Amino acid sequence: MITAAATSASLPDTVRTLDLPDEAATLRLGEILAAKAMRRDVIALQGPLGAGKTAFARGFIAALARRHGVNPPSEVPSPTFTLVQTYALGPVAVWHFDLYRISDADDAIELGLDEALAEGICLIEWPDRLGQHLPKDRLDLALAYGATDGARVAILTGHGAWAERIADVA
Repeated sequence: MITAAATSASLPDTVRTLDLPDEAATLRLGEILAAKAMRRDVIALQGPLGAGKTAFARGFIAALARRHGVNPPSEVPSPTFTLVQTYALGPVAVWHFDLYRISDADDAIELGLDEALAEGICLIEWPDRLGQHLPKDRLDLALAYGATDGARVAILTGHGAWAERIADVA
């Protein structure tokens, strides 16, 4: 179960803070956001190693596959070593980037970033590595360790079209 945490009155309406008590809640957040995702969307995944970025991606990709009547992939590994994994999910592909090991933002272009932004849905771990290539219209999802073992805190910041789409996420 995902519970909405209190947010500061000074934060804009496009910011949602959620307590995720366990990995199942992180997977569920992926499912919720997959239901709102569309072609050309970008979800920028931030957080330290082990914070749940890949768990979120697993839930997101599995839910999007089911939404399009496709069997979910049996595995959704972290693309730390391959840098990008692509999942053809019916009419749309999900490109899951892990930019931890790139040092120059232009290296992401060589990974197919332009194609992914034009044709698919992008999940981008370590999005700060993109610099000016990071689209302004996106959802930022920051994951942090929660108060108990396995718990996480998610901070969603909607930019552009995502601002309205996350208004009801609780």
